[in-house]
Amino acid sequence: MYLADETWPDLKAYFEAESLALVPLGSTEQHGPHLPEATDHVIAESLAREAAARTGYLCTPTVNVGISRHHRQFPGTMWVSPDTFRAYVRELTENLTYHGIDRVVYVNAHGGNVDALREVAKDLHAAETCYALEWMWDESVPELVDELFEHNGPHGGPKETAMLQHLTDLVHEDQLAAARDGGVRDIWAAEGTYQNGAATFFDARDNSANGVFGDQTDATAAKGKQLFEAATEQLCELCEWLAARERDELLPAEPV
Repeated sequence: MYLADETWPDLKAYFEAESLALVPLGSTEQHGPHLPEATDHVIAESLAREAAARTGYLCTPTVNVGISRHHRQFPGTMWVSPDTFRAYVRELTENLTYHGIDRVVYVNAHGGNVDALREVAKDLHAAETCYALEWMWDESVPELVDELFEHNGPHGGPKETAMLQHLTDLVHEDQLAAARDGGVRDIWAAEGTYQNGAATFFDARDNSANGVFGDQTDATAAKGKQLFEAATEQLCELCEWLAARERDELLPAEPV
């Protein structure tokens, strides 16, 4: 069920019967010479809407711009500050609680959003406003990601490339080798990334000339379909688990 497609009487009926919502969040930022800047929010919305369709739970419109300042050197990247992002997500969630939602899954596809979403979720929980969880799609299927790709990369790599190959026709297939060769295949082995245990970089541009990591030539639409199906299954199971919890289970623990 997609909120923006429904009438208010239909939504009123949903809120009277259910108390869970999925909120997809991504970014609008560079993903190399081969992927669109919409990559993250396309993945987040696709997963959230598919899970909503399979389970019957509510999916909200997507938050398309996130915390992406670390990609700002690449043209077209859009970003907001962590403070602005946290405030926006918190108020959006409070909108849902006004209508009766008391449990939310943040369906996230952008690593830069993770810390802020978890902070918002902690604050909402402490205030007993609602129980919210940050869910990152690739972290739900890590074994499959490692099985499919030797160098999966944390950004713009084959896992995101494969997902976009499966979901859209926006991948520049003729740029996959250029993405690999102009970026960094293995960030963890890259020189100058860490010094005596301290990270010495702040922006993607500090490490990668074209802003991406991994071996993009290892991606296929078939692998993307595997990832999408596996991650959707994980998300559906999470929704069902959360919906089955008694409200008391989701409240902060009493002081000792």
